[in-house]
Amino acid sequence: MFDKILIANRGEIALRVLRACRELGIRTVAVHSVADTEAKYVKLADESVCIGPAASAQSYLNVPALIAAAEVTDAEAIHPGYGFLSENADFAERVEQSGFVFIGPRPETIRLMGDKVSAKDAMKAAGVPCVPGSEGALPEDPKEIVRLAREIGYPVIVKAAGGGGGRGMRVVHTEAALSNAVATTQSEALAAFGNPTLYMEKYLENPRHIEIQVLADEHGNAIHLGERDCSMQRRHQKVIEEAPAPGLDRKTIDAIGQRCAEACQRIGYRGAGTFEFLYENGEFFFIEMNTRVQVEHPVTELITGVDIVQAQIRIAAGEALWLSQRDIEFRGHAVECRINAEDPFKFTPSPGRITNWHVPGGPGVRVDSHVYNGYTVPPYYDSMIGKLIAYGDTREQAIRRMHIALSEMAVEGIKTNVALHQELMLDGRFMEGGTSIHYLEHRLAEHHAVHQE
Repeated sequence: MFDKILIANRGEIALRVLRACRELGIRTVAVHSVADTEAKYVKLADESVCIGPAASAQSYLNVPALIAAAEVTDAEAIHPGYGFLSENADFAERVEQSGFVFIGPRPETIRLMGDKVSAKDAMKAAGVPCVPGSEGALPEDPKEIVRLAREIGYPVIVKAAGGGGGRGMRVVHTEAALSNAVATTQSEALAAFGNPTLYMEKYLENPRHIEIQVLADEHGNAIHLGERDCSMQRRHQKVIEEAPAPGLDRKTIDAIGQRCAEACQRIGYRGAGTFEFLYENGEFFFIEMNTRVQVEHPVTELITGVDIVQAQIRIAAGEALWLSQRDIEFRGHAVECRINAEDPFKFTPSPGRITNWHVPGGPGVRVDSHVYNGYTVPPYYDSMIGKLIAYGDTREQAIRRMHIALSEMAVEGIKTNVALHQELMLDGRFMEGGTSIHYLEHRLAEHHAVHQE
């Protein structure tokens, strides 16, 4: 096992990794920007290193500064968390070339799965169902692109191969709009990702977003930890996540989960990962793989009893998987609400000093947050300040517990989206389960229209 790990991230995930390390008896190094000097995890870590000014490009994305911090503190491994450099193959390569262990997949695996075209090809070869679309990258010939779109059937979605986080994609409903959509997406892809490669898929009208959590070691063992439903989204960003997915039977999940585990073995995957699918009319369609820990990992931890962050660390240290698929039991239901420092309905960011921070408690309630009374939310980073997770024996109990927990949560000094979550916990369609990825957008549009009148 490692003696010391450097945590190359900030916010709640930095604290989450720190806690996992402490439980395993591993010493920690917290890196931070000038803006995060007073962060809770910086104070709790065994050592801390300031790696630059507030701007991410000069701190959390500054690879030489991160490597130097690992060198001066004599760390053995680097945990990238999520976001920032967590899925950057060049960073993973640089970490390993510098003599440290990257807590995640091998650089070549990150590259393979980071490019949506090569990822889709790898999944097809492994028997994982994919959305009907272009075989590989879009051709240069405009006539061929038109022919492809007709073959797939409108509406289609044009996507950047190097895209992610809801960027670099455009839905096309008619042939007349196709060439302009391709040209615009291509220039966007080149500017945002440095990669102009595009691909095309059938656009599913009302799918759900279902994902499968996997664990795999470097000895060829792989298992799945069931599914999460992340369909409650706004602008392709998840707002609420839950496990298991309402209305899907265990047999169906086991079948697709087994395919994912086998795909991990086939590509030589190492660590924790998530296969993301669109699910419509009883069918799963692979869209991408996240080669890191997910924001929503706690809901899976609560229904399986498996500590996913500790699993990442143990696998990176060379341990063989200590669990077989037969060992995984699914119990109860968990719901997670992302708590953001933003207006609950206009979604404008609300950085600033928190004058009162009171989090809920009680049976089945978990709060993952780095925030405290008097903490100042900086304006430079993502607006998420914490995650509220509720667990129950049934979905109904988990939702009730979440509603109570939200009513107990007090945050003053800044605005948060707690009010939106409170509304959603009482929303008839959400309570019923199985909403599509478009449901929240439509609901918010209706809310906006009512309040505009």
